[in-house]
Amino acid sequence: MTAELVRGQNHPLSHSRVEVRVSAGTPVLALAFAGDDEGRPAGPEAVAHPGARALPGLEVPGAVAGQHRFTVDLDAVGPAVHRVEVVLVLPPGGPVRFGAVPASYVAVADPEGAELAGYTLTGLDSETAVVALELYRRQGAWKVRAVGQGYADGLGALLSGAGLPGPAAATVAAAALRAVAPDPAPTAAPTVARDLRAPRDAGPAGRDSGPDGPAPVPSTPSVAPVPPVPSAPEPPEPVPVSAVPYGGTPGPAPADTPDGPPTISYAHPRRRRTSTEPPEPAPRPAEPARPGEPPRPVAGDAGGWSMEERLYNQVWGMFEDLARTVAAYRGAVEFADSRMDRELDEALSDPRHRIGGSGNAARDAARARRDELVDRAQAVLDRDLAQLVAETEVVEPALPAAYARWSNPVWHSGSAAGLPEESPLALRLGDLHLPERPDLRIPMLMRLPLERGLWIDNGRTGSEAAMTMDTDRLRRAAMDMAVAHAVRLLAVHPGDRLTVHVIDAAGAGAASLVPLVRSGVLAGPPAAGPDAVTRTLAALTRRVDLVQMALRAGAPEDLPPDVDTAEQLLIVHDFPHGFDDRAVTQLRYLADEGPAVGVHLLMVADRDEASAYGPLLDPLWRSLMRLSPVPDSHLADPWVGHAWTFEPDLPPPGSRVLDQALDRIVAARRGARP
Repeated sequence: MTAELVRGQNHPLSHSRVEVRVSAGTPVLALAFAGDDEGRPAGPEAVAHPGARALPGLEVPGAVAGQHRFTVDLDAVGPAVHRVEVVLVLPPGGPVRFGAVPASYVAVADPEGAELAGYTLTGLDSETAVVALELYRRQGAWKVRAVGQGYADGLGALLSGAGLPGPAAATVAAAALRAVAPDPAPTAAPTVARDLRAPRDAGPAGRDSGPDGPAPVPSTPSVAPVPPVPSAPEPPEPVPVSAVPYGGTPGPAPADTPDGPPTISYAHPRRRRTSTEPPEPAPRPAEPARPGEPPRPVAGDAGGWSMEERLYNQVWGMFEDLARTVAAYRGAVEFADSRMDRELDEALSDPRHRIGGSGNAARDAARARRDELVDRAQAVLDRDLAQLVAETEVVEPALPAAYARWSNPVWHSGSAAGLPEESPLALRLGDLHLPERPDLRIPMLMRLPLERGLWIDNGRTGSEAAMTMDTDRLRRAAMDMAVAHAVRLLAVHPGDRLTVHVIDAAGAGAASLVPLVRSGVLAGPPAAGPDAVTRTLAALTRRVDLVQMALRAGAPEDLPPDVDTAEQLLIVHDFPHGFDDRAVTQLRYLADEGPAVGVHLLMVADRDEASAYGPLLDPLWRSLMRLSPVPDSHLADPWVGHAWTFEPDLPPPGSRVLDQALDRIVAARRGARP
């Protein structure tokens, strides 16, 4: 039986040789491109179109038509290919948008001709080039995913968003269109030129990306945007994004945007190899499963130069899979409910159903059809969630200290000791889960270095869970969370590459700060009182100014000897208590300018308490990533915009894991001193 997919839903492929079938509502151009594990084509040669029809394992049609069929041999596409994207394009001279023609239907069939999965591309509007289906490799097996997203600006914009440089994307798009229109009239040139424009507001971080990296959160969660794809990398960077100062990319979107919750970006930071050593060996292949069972998951099965990168990318993939799986389920339920409502309305409005009790039978039949659709969607959801749970069970124990929960043995066995050679790719801030499966937790990883400051909200108006807590307990929990993040950062950085400062103007956070103060890992005593606050802010502001000037002059090594070149972390407790107008201005300056030169901000504060400053501080709050010390649903993914419940990762009650980690940090720093 054919699996009828909805946007974002996936389905396993039981054959490696499949036929792609296209039945379009108007003559279209069908092409395909091969991508890596992030969907990026290796270059123009990875795009199959009528002017260059063949790629290893597939050959696309060579003409514009309403019906297309072509075969894909997934065993022959090559080990570097992880995704095959099937693209439909409106040719020049035809309809100007997919929303103006009947919906196209695409399907994948087995070698005997039986359809395995099909998808109707509904909900399109101004798009002229769309990714219809995606065949992708996951844990050694292939699946098909319904995508149905594209660009109004044509094939060139789509290929550019997929990762091809702008000139190369334009060249390929022109060649594809020229191949199906060999003698274009001069008046056709403007149409082609429109097709080749770069997508509006598309940044280098991905398709339709906004200023904060990933695609913006859509207005309705049932509409899944094409996942963000990083810009073309410089080898051998496996998953880089646009280069910005300090080697990272913008972090998640502001915590309180008027258009909805912020997005979470798992895009890989730009990292350059500093060694000529070969990459770590790939993880062992998945253990063979019994016939009919999915492959058994393996930790580190994603792409990457090291195991840390592979695990990072695997978590990213799990996050996307869970978002899209739940989106498909919710979309199917919404469709079933709407169809049942429509059928019930028709039954009530039909005079024939008012006689002889036939109306009850029509209503029962409508409800039965609804229940059947929901049961089928639930079965698919349960299957995909079971696979993700199995993957989580093998990934969590394999995570390095920066990604691992405090309860993970890596923090208790002593394996986290020593001085790392370089900073980690990311830091675990907590877990994310959805109501469909609350026990399935996806690690929330924040890219490092912190391109956006963190704000731990200790106010009671932030969430329902916060409103039920005693104020003192909530404030203590927030400061404990900040201290735990600081200890984790210290433990996973090279010993001399992170310096931590604390501002606690009223001394209200003294109890939580005891581990940091007692161990001596702080740059100095916590700043208490207006004078100490002023000195701390002035020193960090001076460092930002000097490093900026040195970088602009092209002489970063010519800094004064008293300037600490290590990354700086400033923890501010109970802002704005103890801050005058000048101190507030300096803090805003550090939040805006500091991350680019290695000064990062971690605030523990109640936004309501800063209301006396009026809108002056609104840009500050919006520039920070808001977290909560209690479970809270204020974050959204960049694909479908689900509201995810965030739960912080804190040391288990009564555990000495923080003290043990600090002891190892102190011992490692002593051993590193000459």
